[in-house]
Amino acid sequence: MTRLGYQIPNFTIPGVTGSAIFQNVVDQAKAAEAAGFDRVFVMDHFYQLPGLGAPSEPMFECYSLLSALAQHTSTVRLSALVTGNTYRHPTLLAKTITALDIVSNGRATLGIGAGWFELEHKSLGFEFGTFTDRFEKLEEALQIVLPMLRGEKVTLEGKHYQVVDAMNSPSPVSRIPIMIGGSGERKTLRMVAQYADESNLSSGSIDEIPRKLDALAAHCERLGRDRSEIKVTKLQMVCIAPTMEEADADVRSIAAVKGWNNEVIEMMKHVLIYGDADTVGEKLLAAMNTGIDGLTINLAANGHNTDRIGLLGEVALKATQSAA
Repeated sequence: MTRLGYQIPNFTIPGVTGSAIFQNVVDQAKAAEAAGFDRVFVMDHFYQLPGLGAPSEPMFECYSLLSALAQHTSTVRLSALVTGNTYRHPTLLAKTITALDIVSNGRATLGIGAGWFELEHKSLGFEFGTFTDRFEKLEEALQIVLPMLRGEKVTLEGKHYQVVDAMNSPSPVSRIPIMIGGSGERKTLRMVAQYADESNLSSGSIDEIPRKLDALAAHCERLGRDRSEIKVTKLQMVCIAPTMEEADADVRSIAAVKGWNNEVIEMMKHVLIYGDADTVGEKLLAAMNTGIDGLTINLAANGHNTDRIGLLGEVALKATQSAA
C-alpha cells in the first residue's frame, strides 16, 4: 500500500524545456525514493489540468513515462494517479500495466478512475459520454482487467466492452495492487469496496475525510468485504520551503513561467498546503489524524527543486509516523 506517495503533476519548469524536462522528472523520482516515499505517481492526462496551467503546457503519456522511470529507480512502486479508463481499452490496459510491472521488476500499481476531463476527450477524439456511461465503463473494465492480471481468461459481453477468452501472457511479476481514485460516495467508493485494494481520495477537504471513510465502511458491510483490507490515502497539494519567504518565492517563480497574475498567486496559496516545515507538518498530521492510512503529495509549484522533495519527505514521514 501507499503510506507516502509522491506525485509529479507539472512539467512546466523554470528554465527547462524540451528533452531536459525528462531529466528533471527522473531527478524528482530519484529524490522521492531517497527521501523515503514508497510510491511515485504521474497523472494520466494529455493536456495540463485547469488550475495547474494551460492545456498547451507539456504533458507526457503516463505509461511510457512510468516505464522509463522504472529504469532510474529501484524501490518505489510506480503508478498513474490515476489512469483515465476512457483512454484505453481494458485489454490494452491490462497488457500495459503488466509491461510496467515486468520492466520495474514487480513495482507496478494500477491506479484507475472513470475519467473526467472533457476537453481532452473532445479535442483528442476519445468518447466522453455521460457521467453514468463513464462509471459503467469503469466497472466493466475492472471486470476485464482484474482477472487478466490474475492469470485468468476473460469473456464479457458488456454494454460497453466485449471480449472473448481474453488472456494476458506473460503474467505480471507481482500481484499488482488495484487503487481506485476519486471521492464519490455512491459510485466510486462502492467500487472500491467491491474491487480495490486501495482508495485514493483525490478531491475534497480534510474535513470531509471521516464522512468518506464512513461511506466506504458502509459499502464494505453491505458487500461482505472486510474494511481493514482496504487502505485509504488522500491526495494533497503542497508547497513547502525552509521559510515562508522561500515558499512565496517558489510560487512566484512558477507563476512567472505560467503567466499567473497576483490574484492567481494568492489563490494558489490558499488552495495549497503552503509554508515552512512546521506549518506544512501540522496540516499533514491533521489529515493523517482523520483515520486515513497514508498520503500522496505533490509539489506542483516547486517539485522541480529536488531539495524541496527531501524536505517534504522529512516532514511527511514524521506526520505519518506521528498520527494517532
